Amino acid sequence: MTVQLNHTIVAAHDKHASARFLADILGLSVSPQYGPFVPVEIPNGVTLDYMDTGEEITPQHYAFLVSEDDFDTIFARIREAGLTYWADPSHHRPGEINRNDGGRGAYFDDPDGHRLEILTRPYGSGG
Repeated sequence: MTVQLNHTIVAAHDKHASARFLADILGLSVSPQYGPFVPVEIPNGVTLDYMDTGEEITPQHYAFLVSEDDFDTIFARIREAGLTYWADPSHHRPGEINRNDGGRGAYFDDPDGHRLEILTRPYGSGG
């Protein structure tokens, strides 16, 4: 049996703005709206489908494995946007990146408080 993650729904207070934020930071495109969703497709075929909610949003964590070169490009966008970033998911090390498993990683928040992460090595991969 082959199991693959196909999509996940991401709650947002403004689905268009939140999808555009992610796409701009990661250098991706926002796909056309499909029903109530505004999708952002990740290069491995998974989509993050943004959907508006009037409810309080419980922040979720979304981690993106990127190449070293892409990390540099994305991290530059994070800094150019003036976003606060952290080396850890608990937000205890602001203004730092981590070097876990011989790679690099950084955490930052989207407009709805979702915790986004870019990393160059999967956790537990050694280094």
